[in-house]
Order: sequence, then structure tokens, then C-alpha cells
Amino acid sequence: MDTIMIQDTTRIQGKLQEKIDCYSDMLFKIAYARMGNRADAEDIVQETFYQYLKSSKDFGDEEYEKAWLIRVTLNGCRKMWRSGFYKRRGDVPDLEALDSEGGAESGNQGPEEAFLDKEKARMVLEAVWKLPAAYRDVIHLFYYEDLSVKEIAVILERKVSTVTSQLTRGREILKKNLKEEYDFA
Repeated sequence: MDTIMIQDTTRIQGKLQEKIDCYSDMLFKIAYARMGNRADAEDIVQETFYQYLKSSKDFGDEEYEKAWLIRVTLNGCRKMWRSGFYKRRGDVPDLEALDSEGGAESGNQGPEEAFLDKEKARMVLEAVWKLPAAYRDVIHLFYYEDLSVKEIAVILERKVSTVTSQLTRGREILKKNLKEEYDFA
């Protein structure tokens, strides 16, 4: 009996570790983009995997499982934003964690070009952070997580047409803000 329990526990731990290895970076980026704080994003991702562990759901396919994890992460962000503690705290986002992971590739550029590309990427990331939440989520999932409009619609539980219009409107706002604030052409 004890051997069966140990084998089952080992199998569950292995499956959880596999999901953590596969999705933790993506979920962290989503939570961080939403919260602007590394510690809060890590807490949300940890809570997401705890919910996954507690869940006795049979996901069937990988895409549904990925959508479920993203949805739980976004719900964790909403829950934290609504908490009285968070409202009183009023943190300013620290974009360095995403910057270090999502910065520009230097390739065979010189140091000056690499710096300018990284600076542009930081400005765009800052501008994305300033978007209203509905647009920020859609822009982040589309451009930073490379999800399709259909996948985003499933994850956010919205119509494809709604996601498409939010993506279009988010791009327009982002373009306007970048032009005004950073003189992007």
C-alpha cells in the first residue's frame, strides 16, 4: 500500500514539475505585466500551480490546459488587485524583470545599436503597461506570448470579434501614446 502511494506521489510531482518547466516563464510574464511587481507575480504563479495541483480536472489536450493555467493566472491578478492591501499599497511597476527577459537581441549589432534597441523595447513595454487592462492583456498575449486571436478569445472568455477589436484599438492607443510620449514615428 505504501509503495503505491509513493509511486502515485512521485508521478504527481513529476507531472507538476513538467508543467512548471513548460509554463512558469510564460505565466510569470503575464502576471508581471499585469501586476508590475516581481514578488506579486511570483506569488500568483505559485498560487496558479497550487490550484493546478488541487484540481482533479482531466484537461484532455495541451491547449485547454494552457488556457486554463493562463485564465487562473489572470484571475489571480484580478483577485490581488481587488484586495484592500494592494489598493492601499499603490506600487509603481518595476519593468526590469520583463526587460531582462524580453529585451532586444543584439545579434551582430554594435553596443550602441543594441542599447538603442533595448531602450526602444523598454519604452514600448512601458507604454503597453500604461494601456487599460483589457487592451494590455490582449496586446501582451498576442505579441509577447505569441498566442492567436482565437486562443486569446478562449483564454479571456471573449468573442473573437471582441478580441480583434480590442487588439486593433490597443494598437491605435499604443501608437498614439508612443508618438506623443517618445516621439516614435
